[in-house]
Amino acid sequence: MRIASMSSITRTAALTGLVGAIAIAMAGCGSASTSANAPTVTNSAIQTNSQGQTVSTPSSGSGSTPPSTSTGSGTSASTGALTISTGQVAGLGSVLVTSTGRTIYMFVPDHQSKVTCVASCAALWPPVLLGSGQTAVGTGGVKTSLLGSDPNPGGGRVVTYNKWPLYTFASDTSAGTATGQALNLNGGLWYVLSPSGALITRAG
Repeated sequence: MRIASMSSITRTAALTGLVGAIAIAMAGCGSASTSANAPTVTNSAIQTNSQGQTVSTPSSGSGSTPPSTSTGSGTSASTGALTISTGQVAGLGSVLVTSTGRTIYMFVPDHQSKVTCVASCAALWPPVLLGSGQTAVGTGGVKTSLLGSDPNPGGGRVVTYNKWPLYTFASDTSAGTATGQALNLNGGLWYVLSPSGALITRAG
């Protein structure tokens, strides 16, 4: 039997080691290529809140990006305000009016304490009502400090001025008219109010 020389054995071992090194290098290149082509995953999740809005929320541990909410409208909800202003009525001067110019009246039997014009009376003399969440504001010389509201027996709240509940008159068909002035109707007298809160009792 022929015994291989030491130099032959050494060359064989060297070749074996070289082949193994090449195989390892190729495997590493394939792994790097796979990682480079893999999609990037961000640390956020898309959720839907209770109002049906889309919210992008960072995953736990990121702590750097606040949630962003899309409303779709670009405006915020507002309950707004009910405006009481002043207008000129011939023979009466400056009186309280609604935002549409309708003349405002007070009812003597209310005695600056509560709303007493209800049912058929309120159908002829509609009270100036606040909407849900509304507040009354004054313009044109009206003193906001004199504005308030009283409970309405028919529901909601009626705007008051100097503690008088406020009403309009169904027969006033346009701004600048006060056909209800000084009428004794539905159980009492009706008068317009000046911006100071005083009654104007003269006929128009």
